[in-house]
Amino acid sequence: MPYYYFYGFDPLYLILVLPCILLSLWASFNVNSTFKKYSKQFSMRRLTGAQAAERVLQANGVRGVRIERIGGKLSDHYDPKANVIRLSDEVYDSTSTAAIGVACHEAGHAVQYAQSYAPIKLRAAIIPITNIGSKLAMPLILLGLILGFMEGFSFLFVYLGIGCFALSLVFQLVTLPVEFNASRRAMQAIADSNLLTVDEQQGARKTLTAAAMTYVAATAVSLAQLLRLLLLFSGRRDD
Repeated sequence: MPYYYFYGFDPLYLILVLPCILLSLWASFNVNSTFKKYSKQFSMRRLTGAQAAERVLQANGVRGVRIERIGGKLSDHYDPKANVIRLSDEVYDSTSTAAIGVACHEAGHAVQYAQSYAPIKLRAAIIPITNIGSKLAMPLILLGLILGFMEGFSFLFVYLGIGCFALSLVFQLVTLPVEFNASRRAMQAIADSNLLTVDEQQGARKTLTAAAMTYVAATAVSLAQLLRLLLLFSGRRDD
């Protein structure tokens, strides 16, 4: 066994992965608490999230995008296939600064597609590949371990599995600029169209920043897991 194993305990998980998981848990808690806080700060103009999203589309000359209500908590998203912005109950008809920030962010995604923003096109193109890779990663690694008695052959499957897992990291890395850009577009539209006052914009910005941290944390977890796998099996190779 590799030198960093002690009675079945893997220090690599403790050193690399656990801190990132804790960061992810914090990010999830932070986005919920931030949204809850600024969902109580209502805009002076009394625009709803749905109305704010429509204003962003209009300001960017984007037409034909429907805005619909969807159930769930913070389930807001833009569906490029149906060309629909779906806003949760807490966002659709709320006039809070948090709701307006989230709604404008999703409208930002619609604008990205309409303007052929390169990173979002790339993300859409690699989704099928990354979905397949994420499903095959662990089965391939396990198959490699099962076939460990066949020298050299097992590592072909192990490293194929690690390669498939790496695709999820690629997806996360491509997602980061997409999400940050959508938030930047949202805040720019909010300011340019005067959807919120300068003081109110802080609530929308903090909500979007907290949401962005969930993507940063997810990327960190994927990176830590990939490093752990590489270190784990490179150590096994010489056993």
